[in-house]
Amino acid sequence: MTRHCNESQVTRSSERQAPARRAEWRLMAGDGARGGGRVSGPAVAGLFDRRRPPVFNGHGVTPFVEMERAEWAALAESAPLPLSADEVIRLRGLGDPIDLDEVETIYLPLSRLLNMYVGGVGALHQVTSAFLGERSERTPFVIGVGGSVAVGKSTTARALRELLARWPDTPRVELVTTDGFLYPNSVLEQRHIMARKGFPESYDRRALLRFVAEVKSGAEEVRAPRYDHLTYDILPEDEVVVRRPDVLIIEGLNVLQPAHLDEEGRSALALSDFFDFSVYVDAQPADVRRWYIDRFLRLRETAFADPDSYFHRYAALTDAEATATAEQIWSSINEPNLVKNILPTRGRATLVLTKGSDHAVTRIRLRKL
Repeated sequence: MTRHCNESQVTRSSERQAPARRAEWRLMAGDGARGGGRVSGPAVAGLFDRRRPPVFNGHGVTPFVEMERAEWAALAESAPLPLSADEVIRLRGLGDPIDLDEVETIYLPLSRLLNMYVGGVGALHQVTSAFLGERSERTPFVIGVGGSVAVGKSTTARALRELLARWPDTPRVELVTTDGFLYPNSVLEQRHIMARKGFPESYDRRALLRFVAEVKSGAEEVRAPRYDHLTYDILPEDEVVVRRPDVLIIEGLNVLQPAHLDEEGRSALALSDFFDFSVYVDAQPADVRRWYIDRFLRLRETAFADPDSYFHRYAALTDAEATATAEQIWSSINEPNLVKNILPTRGRATLVLTKGSDHAVTRIRLRKL
């Protein structure tokens, strides 16, 4: 139940850019859960088997382009890396050792691709406005970033935020996590789903949909609840305010969930219906489990040590006790949520980043247009 202890709530893009670096960048722009339960090892292994690429007919044709790390890195061409070593360190999540090489090899090419997508959507907006005979402003470009607990999706979202903000046509980039749309603990307890925090039913999906719909409608100002990872709850009378950014990144476990049927059996909108691009951060479950346990042990010495922390009771655990607790939480809550709710959404992403055991991205899969 520690999934929300170490993820940032909302962060704004830094606008500090050295003049020389900005000039270089501008040149490039022209180009134990109730109802859960442990999932068996074979079942998990089958879902994550990457030796069998997705094939959609007898000829091996697939709607995806798959690239290895070296092929992908070459796509950055001569784009300068706009982040310093210190800036990259600040992007790291606990247990996610991102470095300059990873940023340059993986996230710099991705930011270049996303910049092209933003430009393409802008051109389509102009054509559509001309066709309709209207002069409306374009709405923010929205990117969804999803994946398991402890897989590093928050670090991915932060890296994209910082890199995209260095492109001259997208200087205002904001990042919002879906944690703010979790129901307050009092509501979760009333509904007897506190142990399912992070599962789809623990979110106020209507409020989340309303938020992103207003952003894509071009509203001047859109507000969202703010989540506090220390108290593990929504902050009362505190809000996040989004004011028409160039790009909005929405990061969370369930951002790629399909639409749910309403009480009358009609299909509602899905959050991903409002995305212009989506990223799924993927890894083998055994690796994610290990990363989760390692992160739990580090949190025991950091965030959990704060007397005000919701998880302060874990601070005094021995190494063996902490490991056993983390394994129990993973197997009863986070793994079932991953297998039943999160992993099935992987195929809905525009791009999948597959990580190796050292957290480095080894393979990239991009949906064809």
